[in-house]
Amino acid sequence: MSTHTPYTTLIQPAELMALQRAGARLMVFDCSFELSNPAAGEEQYHQAHIPGAVYAHLDRDLSDEGVVDPAGRRHPHPDAASGGRHPLPGREKFAMWLCSVGFANDMQAVVYDRQGANYCGRLWWMLKWMGHEAVAVLDGGLAAWRAAGGALRGGEEPSRFQSNFAIGAPLRELVTTARVQERLGQPEQTVLDARGAARYRGEVEPIDPVAGHIPGALNRPFSDNLGPDGRFKSPAQLREEFEALLGSRDSATVVHQCGSGVSAVSNLLAMEHAGLGRTALYAGSWSEWCSDPARPVEKS
Repeated sequence: MSTHTPYTTLIQPAELMALQRAGARLMVFDCSFELSNPAAGEEQYHQAHIPGAVYAHLDRDLSDEGVVDPAGRRHPHPDAASGGRHPLPGREKFAMWLCSVGFANDMQAVVYDRQGANYCGRLWWMLKWMGHEAVAVLDGGLAAWRAAGGALRGGEEPSRFQSNFAIGAPLRELVTTARVQERLGQPEQTVLDARGAARYRGEVEPIDPVAGHIPGALNRPFSDNLGPDGRFKSPAQLREEFEALLGSRDSATVVHQCGSGVSAVSNLLAMEHAGLGRTALYAGSWSEWCSDPARPVEKS
């Protein structure tokens, strides 16, 4: 990693190929996943992946799997870093997983998926949260890699030697439900909801028990960040779109959320790519917010 400037937002297929040719200290992660079929992403990985890539499973590796009570309900472990449908694991627990796959502090991480950067952003953000800046999303995902003539491999990868990943100070801000609730309607907080417009308005709710959105939240569906080619729009275009949405609000006040804190990262990444600075993530998101009927809900 010392021989090149770290990639910290997006990386193009040709840039990743150049790092590979140069023998850079590098680890690639395949984060492909399907909410409706949690086994599908790993099956896709076994069919074809970037050679050497480590598979990162959203439920098993990038979330706290929690504990099941006698009634069969699943609850986060006490050391989970957030609530909601995909609770963040505690930082120590996540560091153990990074060590188990051989990831080290001097490596460049590259993350990708097959679902429009919906899932790989989770790992991108988590590594920043662990104090690791050198992580980038492969722009366009596996489709762009394939189109650029990148090599593919099926099956399993050889296991790696365990590493010793040292946790650093968080480089991105994690916001709690209490903090979001405390600042509702205040100028120092602007909530951006990354879910589709119909879910935001409360017209449909296919996953969570309550429909609607956090009062005062603005809607920015995460799919709006990509162009027709599956790559992120240009920094100038993204900046124009986010500034139009925010109006007079300061981008530094933005807190991102979605259903369970996963797809919201696409908006956070897009704002950084657009030069609008580092913003915060409410990882518990709507699934944690609506779990308490005392919290206010807005529909529009």
